[in-house]
Amino acid sequence: MTQSDSLHSSRREKLIEHLFVGEVLRELWRMGAYEVDVLRVETDAAGYDVVIEVGSVSRHVQLKSSALTSKTSRQKVNVALGRKQGGCVVWVMFDPGTLAIGPFRWFGGKPGEPLPNITGFPVAKHTKGNADGEKADRKNIRVLNKGKFVEIKSIVGVLEKLFGLTN
Repeated sequence: MTQSDSLHSSRREKLIEHLFVGEVLRELWRMGAYEVDVLRVETDAAGYDVVIEVGSVSRHVQLKSSALTSKTSRQKVNVALGRKQGGCVVWVMFDPGTLAIGPFRWFGGKPGEPLPNITGFPVAKHTKGNADGEKADRKNIRVLNKGKFVEIKSIVGVLEKLFGLTN
């Protein structure tokens, strides 16, 4: 990990989000889906970053990202995502040199179904301790291990999971 990776991680995260949305829109266009709505949120307090709507199917998508070289083995997910229509998590892997995106990891239900129940997963802890060094629970955040996600090779595969669309 370089210094620029840690100094500019928030900017890179936004860049990966834009690349992901762009790839989704490009592939949907190629599939003949021209009427697509993409809504962005100011904060992810409700557990999602974007809402993508194609036809009658809406997806509240929490985006996570990791470099292909990263050893990240889990992600933190807000339980509030389970209360949103079509809540799901897309974990975007990217090449740290070129910023090309893919493959992807998926956690969610079929189109029209809610996020699978995550309340039984381990509760996340705050990253910083209090004055006594104790890390408090983050009661609304759960930790999902990599094995709970399904690997998807391409953006077309992501669209199949999100909307049931195939090329």
